[in-house]
Amino acid sequence: MNHKFTESVAVFVKGLLMGSADIVPGVSGGTVALIVGIYERLVTAISQFDGQLLKMLAGRQWRAAAARIDFRFLATLGAGILTGVAALATLMHYLLEHERSPTLAVFFGLILASALLVGKMVKPANSQRAGLCVALAIAGAAFAYWLVGLQAIQASDNPVYFFLCGMVAICAMILPGISGAFILLILGSYESITKIIKDLTHFEFTVGDLTTLAVFAAGCAVGLIGFSKLLRWLLEHYHDLTMAVLCGFMLGSLRKIWPFQIDKTPDVERLSLKEYEPFMPSSWTAQCTSCLTLAVVAFIAVLAVERLAGGETRDRVS
Repeated sequence: MNHKFTESVAVFVKGLLMGSADIVPGVSGGTVALIVGIYERLVTAISQFDGQLLKMLAGRQWRAAAARIDFRFLATLGAGILTGVAALATLMHYLLEHERSPTLAVFFGLILASALLVGKMVKPANSQRAGLCVALAIAGAAFAYWLVGLQAIQASDNPVYFFLCGMVAICAMILPGISGAFILLILGSYESITKIIKDLTHFEFTVGDLTTLAVFAAGCAVGLIGFSKLLRWLLEHYHDLTMAVLCGFMLGSLRKIWPFQIDKTPDVERLSLKEYEPFMPSSWTAQCTSCLTLAVVAFIAVLAVERLAGGETRDRVS
């Protein structure tokens, strides 16, 4: 079978997994990108959207431009992400609404194992560097733990605010352990943006809606390109420290997907707007056993996949 075709299928499937994960509150597509080994390649590809690319496009150097941004990879991954969101949204919505604890238990096990694998990528040169890595991992975990526990604030209708929301949310989306959609919920703009998108699909919108969406998209573009360049630089020059922080983010975000949660908003029907509070079961029940079993199975599955892949859980930047 053609090598490029096989690689494209693999990338599409990884995009499919990223898209399905983005539906789960508190789970970041960046986390899945790390799990399946494409995180650094993705960050590098996005960071190539710059002035040099514009010059290539202006000079009609199509092949050179495509090669610069790893177009085949980005297009295939993007198709997989969109397919995952579209195909699995209904299933994930059902599972999170009717089988919430078992579903979150699976993701808890997946992300916990993935965090440990990311931790294995941290290879400090000396004991002093190792101490710094541990400190940064703890700081990252504490920050993520605090962040996922925040409540939504009152949103503003100012276009500048939507631009900033786009910048912040898209940056969070490519950070493992931090959900971009959740950041929009905290900033109070999730409902506004998703409503505009929904109205667009039904051709029910105003000029103001289009303006808001365009400003938000511009913020996303600026944030994604700028932040990806920073991430790439950090991975190239401070790989161990950066991976330590990302590992911490993943561990801290586990608070959001703790399997045992109380619904604090039973009167709210829309799943994305509901608020849940994690709790520790007072006694051991059959549900505890099933959740623990699912989490352990998911944990072992990630480690098994990593072993079958020869221990390579990511593509290194060349």
